Amino acid sequence: MLNGIHHVAIICADYPRSKAFYTQILGLKIVAEHYRQARDSYKLDLALPDGSQIELFSFNDAPPRPSYPEAQGLRHLAFKVDDIEVVVAHLQLSNISVEPVRIDEYTGKQYTFFSDPDGLPLELYQVS
Repeated sequence: MLNGIHHVAIICADYPRSKAFYTQILGLKIVAEHYRQARDSYKLDLALPDGSQIELFSFNDAPPRPSYPEAQGLRHLAFKVDDIEVVVAHLQLSNISVEPVRIDEYTGKQYTFFSDPDGLPLELYQVS
C-alpha cells in the first residue's frame, strides 16, 4: 500500500533563518518556493537525494512546538547519512550544537541528534 515517505511538513518561526539552515547548512535542494499572499506565508519545497521532500512553512503566530519534556506526536525527523563523523564536523563548523554520537543498541548503527533553528529535533543515522 505505502511506497515511502513523500514529504515531511515543518512550520518555522523565522522563515529566512530556517530557509538558510535547511538549504545552506543541510544542503537541501529548493524544488519550489511560493509566497501565499492570502495567508501571508511561505511554502518552500526542499528535496533530499532519495526524492523525499521537506515542506517548510511560515505561519504568523504559530505556537512553539513542545519538545522538552517530549510531547505526544511526531518525535523527530531522522536523516540517513553515509559518514556521521563528516556530517557532525560540518554541522559543528556551522556552529550547530550536536549531541555525542551514540550506538543504537539494537542495530549497532551510529546516530546523534541536533536541532533546527526552532528546536525541532533532527537525527543523523549512519546507514552503512
